[in-house]
Amino acid sequence: MEFSIATLLAQFVDDKLVAGKNLEKKLGCEDEESIQKLQITLDALEKIGVLAKERGKYRRVYEDDVVEAKLRCSSKGFCFAIQDEENADDIYVRESHLSNAWNGDRVFVRIIKEGSRRRSPEGEVKLILERSNPSLLATVTTKEEKYRAIPLDDRLLFELNLQENGQDLEAALEHLVHVSVLRYPLGQHPPLGKVTKVLGSDAEEAADVDIVSCKHDLPQDFPEKAIAATAKLPTARVPAAEIKLRQDLRDKLTFTIEAESNLNNTPWIENAFTLEKTEDGNWQLGIHITDVAHYIEQDGVLDRVARKRGIAVNLRKQVLPIFPEKVSKLCSLIPGKNRLTISVMITLDPQGNITEYTIAPTVITVDHQLTYQETQALISEDKKPGKKLASLVPLLKDLFFTLSPLVKAQRLQRGGLEVTTPEISSLYKDEGRVGTITGVASLPVHSMLTELTILAGKVVAEHLQALELPGVYCTQAEPDVEELEDLLKLGNNLGLELDINVEDNVTSQDYQRLTEKFATSSAVMVLNYLLQSTFKPVKYSTQPGKHFGLAYEDGYTHCISPGQRYIDLIIQRILKAVFEHGRDRRHSRTKHGVDLNSSSCHGQINWNVLPSNIQDQIATDIQTMLPFLNDREKQAEDAEKDLAGLKKAEQMKERTGKIFEGLITGVQSYGFFVEIEDLLVEGLVHVSSLKDDWYEYRSRNSCLVGRKNRTAYRLGDRVEVEVKSVDYYRQQIDLVTVGGGSEARNADWEEE
Repeated sequence: MEFSIATLLAQFVDDKLVAGKNLEKKLGCEDEESIQKLQITLDALEKIGVLAKERGKYRRVYEDDVVEAKLRCSSKGFCFAIQDEENADDIYVRESHLSNAWNGDRVFVRIIKEGSRRRSPEGEVKLILERSNPSLLATVTTKEEKYRAIPLDDRLLFELNLQENGQDLEAALEHLVHVSVLRYPLGQHPPLGKVTKVLGSDAEEAADVDIVSCKHDLPQDFPEKAIAATAKLPTARVPAAEIKLRQDLRDKLTFTIEAESNLNNTPWIENAFTLEKTEDGNWQLGIHITDVAHYIEQDGVLDRVARKRGIAVNLRKQVLPIFPEKVSKLCSLIPGKNRLTISVMITLDPQGNITEYTIAPTVITVDHQLTYQETQALISEDKKPGKKLASLVPLLKDLFFTLSPLVKAQRLQRGGLEVTTPEISSLYKDEGRVGTITGVASLPVHSMLTELTILAGKVVAEHLQALELPGVYCTQAEPDVEELEDLLKLGNNLGLELDINVEDNVTSQDYQRLTEKFATSSAVMVLNYLLQSTFKPVKYSTQPGKHFGLAYEDGYTHCISPGQRYIDLIIQRILKAVFEHGRDRRHSRTKHGVDLNSSSCHGQINWNVLPSNIQDQIATDIQTMLPFLNDREKQAEDAEKDLAGLKKAEQMKERTGKIFEGLITGVQSYGFFVEIEDLLVEGLVHVSSLKDDWYEYRSRNSCLVGRKNRTAYRLGDRVEVEVKSVDYYRQQIDLVTVGGGSEARNADWEEE
């Protein structure tokens, strides 16, 4: 059964009845076996009261004391059900009430005891909606003459019996393996699994990409049916009949700019740019987005596979895409080829204000393909352009020296942020999942281009709202004040005099002032790195909302990467629905209509732009998909962070015994955390390793103080540390001090 109960229930919106045939189509049940499994599931859900059947159709039944949540368990067996709703109570679930659910599973929880001021509400798992561990990493062992798999994740408190099925499990003994779960626990029967890959004798012998892919259940290959579906795609040649239906922009000087690493690791080139000076002294910026929706049939095989993956995952030297490579070859904007695009043409005045824009189906031909490094060299005149690029260089200088600074000034005025990072790590030219513009010191052209690409997301969101269409909006809540307190202490201890009042709501302007102050510090990279960790995750919503990092208050969306983010493909389909089905006038007898592709129509529409059946279907589809796609976004982020952690652990394993200078960035009763500045690697100095004295913890001053020698280790102190040991899989780095710290002050001894 490819679909989960969570995916099935997501098809039910409000109190609407849904036909079984509709569910078959949406869930991709194409053969008799999958249709039969769907019917069995529907019957079971009806029997336990989750669904009700009326006139051959189904509707969702809601219960007041049952909530949907994700389980988060500890290695000691404590479990809490975490609700999706912001600020909702976490629900304590005893081990005896888990009903064989595992850490990370999405579940229905019935509240069996209300919470109080000091206690969380208590619940029991009523139904497992989606398993988060269809596969896992484990070590193979034997017990009672049977092969068993012991999960590496210590929050999974069980062992799996292994199905031999002709496999040589003896060779896998005491090795790290990837195990697919064939059967989850059933009554008294333990779970059953099958070894799909032997990764190595231990985690350090395994490839880090394999570890991350297996741990987060990220498929590295596409199913056969998806590969077969690519054979039915049209050729890359754009038919003349299709060109006639679009605005022809092939005569405009058009270029792409890509990260060198992205060109090597992913075949997708999704964006191209044009820039022209208009007769009245304004600028017309063209952001051209490859038209993936033209080629990918909604609810078809390729669409369902892409939706299930949700977002491309950047594993450094390997990118796990949402589409097979043939789709990217068909859609990528490569030089000299006609390509179908959706173009966002934005007119800006000499002060950088947007005066108008159009969003239209177009055809373009790319003239030049550049990397960030090449672009930087051309505009700084470190590289002399050849004949081919001679006409492009003045345009690039206008783009990056005139237009981008104007747009940046607009962002700074509203409080938008920019955080300096060591390298380009995103696949996208907008702010990505970081939630803010990231600047690379050696490549300012990167952040300068991002200033412009986020304009596309802003105007598309504004256009959807003006036309009163369903939409998906990218939001980011304000950071928690508690997350910021230690960082402010750290900055003040470094002499930065940060005067942010954490008792008030933290604003983007506050953060902007912090980044400006951090830029004056020698520890700017560490401070920005820690600042970024305080950001709330970016989430997608059906309602426009605040985006903290970009300082947008009234709606912003992602739209420029439809080949690598499924959300962007949804937005593209909404726009195409307007192109194909939009009504530009209230009545057919009205002589003149408005231009639905232009901002000039805003405020002039008092009718439904789309037919009600199309609009309702779009709204329903979005509502059903968003929770799942938000989960996929989080999964991708966790996987990318996991890989970065393994890389750092490997790096430090090779440096065991070496001494580094670092900055104390966190102090707890059990020790203090040190950030090795040159490497942006964090390790722990455990209090037990401080043999020279007995150290007491002073939380008010965030320091450890020696009773006899009056040595203190406080936030912002610089210390010399030796790398003592590294746990590669858990990414834990143990350090010992060899010098540094500071002298204790009288205030450090005050009673708390």
